[in-house]
Amino acid sequence: MKFNFSKKGLRLGTGSLLALAVPGIASAQDVLDSGDTAWMLTATALVLFMTIPGLSLFYAGMVRAKNALSVMMQCFAITCLMTVLWALYVYSLAFGNDVGGVIGDFSKAFMSGVGVDVVSGTIPETVFSIFQLTFAVITPALIVGAFAERMKFSAMLWFMALWVTIVYAPIAHWVWGGGWLGGLGVLDFAGGTVVHINAGVAGLVAAIVLGRRRGYPRTAMKPSNLVLTMVGAGMLWVGWFGFNAGSELAADGVAGMAMAVTQIATAAAALTWMFLEWFNHGKPSALGLVSGAVAGLVAITPASGFVGPMGALVIGAASGLMCYLAVVKVKHAMGYDDSLDAFGVHGIGGIVGALLTGVFVDAGLGGAGLAEGATIASQVGLQAVGVIATIVYCGVVSFILLKVLDAVIGLRVNAEEEEEGLDLVLHDEQGYNLS
Repeated sequence: MKFNFSKKGLRLGTGSLLALAVPGIASAQDVLDSGDTAWMLTATALVLFMTIPGLSLFYAGMVRAKNALSVMMQCFAITCLMTVLWALYVYSLAFGNDVGGVIGDFSKAFMSGVGVDVVSGTIPETVFSIFQLTFAVITPALIVGAFAERMKFSAMLWFMALWVTIVYAPIAHWVWGGGWLGGLGVLDFAGGTVVHINAGVAGLVAAIVLGRRRGYPRTAMKPSNLVLTMVGAGMLWVGWFGFNAGSELAADGVAGMAMAVTQIATAAAALTWMFLEWFNHGKPSALGLVSGAVAGLVAITPASGFVGPMGALVIGAASGLMCYLAVVKVKHAMGYDDSLDAFGVHGIGGIVGALLTGVFVDAGLGGAGLAEGATIASQVGLQAVGVIATIVYCGVVSFILLKVLDAVIGLRVNAEEEEEGLDLVLHDEQGYNLS
C-alpha cells in the first residue's frame, strides 16, 4: 500500500524503510502535491463508501429478513468504533515508529504530531491516516459475514475492538508500516494479507467457535433481498477503485494501471463463477455473479500495483474458480457455517491473489518486474511466507479472543432469540415492516 512507485518515477522496493514511505518522517521528498492530495481525498471517500453503504447492503440482502437490520447495524457500529480507536492508538500501532519489526510505538497516539501542515510523501498525513483508517474499518466489517445471524451485538463490539488492536494493527505494521514482512520483500499492494486473508481467517475461526446457525444446513435460509445485494456489490466494485488505485498514494501511471487491472480481474472472476454455476446447476444466478465479482476484487487487491492486464485476467479467472469451489464444495464437505462466505471469498481469494502476485509481477509476464536477484519461485516463496504468517497469527489470536469472550460474556444469542431474529431481539427494530 505504501512502498510502490512515486510519481517522479522513483521505484521503492516493498521492504524499503526510506523516509518517503514512512508517515510523519520529514524528508526532502515530502512536498505537498495538490493533484495527489485531491485524488487521495477522493480515494478515501470511495473506500469508506465500500463499508457504508456498500458492504452493509451486500450483507443485508443475503441474510434472512429478520436479521437484515442487524448486519447493517454491525457494519455501521464497526465504522464508528474503528474510527475512535484509530485516532486514540491504533494508527500509531500500525504506522508509528517501528519496534522490532513487529509493531509501531505510541509516538502517534491521540494523533500526536498529525497537524495541518504535516506531509507524508506528497499528501497531508491527515489524508494518509484517514485513508488507512478506511482499511481498518472494512477489514473487521468483512468478518461479520461469517457469523451473521447469531452473535450478540455486545460480544461483536468487544471482539472487534480487541481484534483490531491485537491482530489487525500488528499485521498492518508487518506489511506496510516498516515491519518484518515488508522487510523480507513480501508484496501486498492494497491488502491481500492485511485485509482479506486476515478477515477471512478470523471469520472462519468465528464461524467454527460459534457453531452453526439453528437448522443449518437442513433448513433453507434464503436471502431476504438480492436486489440489495446486487446494489451493494456494485458499490463495492466502484469503491474498490479507491481501495486499489488509491494505494499508490499518488495520481500517476501506477494508479492508472491498478484501476485497469482491478476492472479486468473482477469481470473475469464474475464470468468464471457464473459459467461454472451455469454448467453445474443449469442456471446462472445473480448471487453467483456478484460473488464471483467480489472474489476477483479480492484476488487482484495484493497484485494491483504490480501486474499487467493479462496477469489480471488470469488472477481473476483463478479466483473465480477457487472461490467457487471453496463455497460450493469445500464448505459443505467440511460442515462449517460461514454464513455469507467470508472465508470462501475473502480468505481463499486473498490467498490466490497473494500467491499469484509473485508470478505475474515478473516483467516477462507483463508485470512491474521482480526485485533485483529475485526469481518467480523465490518471490512466490516470499508470498507464501506472508500468507502463512497471517493465517497462523490471525487464526491463533482470533481463537483465543473468541474463547475468552465466550467464557466472560458469551458470544451467542440463545436459541429462542436466534429464532425470533436479531433485528427485534437486539435492536427492537425491524429491517422490513410489512404489517
